[in-house]
Amino acid sequence: MSIWFKEFTTAEVQKRGNNTMVDHIGISITKVGDDFIEATMPVDHRTIQPMGILHGGASAALAETLGSLAANLVVDPQKKYCVGLDINANHIRSAKSGYVKGTARPLHIGASTQVWHIEIRDDEGRITCISRLTMAVLDREKAKPNSL
Repeated sequence: MSIWFKEFTTAEVQKRGNNTMVDHIGISITKVGDDFIEATMPVDHRTIQPMGILHGGASAALAETLGSLAANLVVDPQKKYCVGLDINANHIRSAKSGYVKGTARPLHIGASTQVWHIEIRDDEGRITCISRLTMAVLDREKAKPNSL
């Protein structure tokens, strides 16, 4: 059984990142399952740090992108929206080239908060980063008119 509010394609989810940092650093939504969402990100000049390895902030950006997209896809978008409260990222292994793939799965989907577990792996399937993202679930009707 799917956790998503409605069915959607990976292309529809990808479109949410148009003209944002998602586009700029090359994050690509690759798969949506019944209870997870996956994306890849290149390890290249946009995402490495001066030592030539994947920047921890780029890993955190991938994790937050996946968790935030997922959180907003489980709520009724006419009534609710989700924003990040806290992110934690443990950098386990460096990546120097290729792509990393992130997978987000829910740990908790509640009425006021959600918690997402995101694993990021290199091309060989080794964990490079483990992240936990906490999201606030907010009411659209309580939002200020110009805030959305």
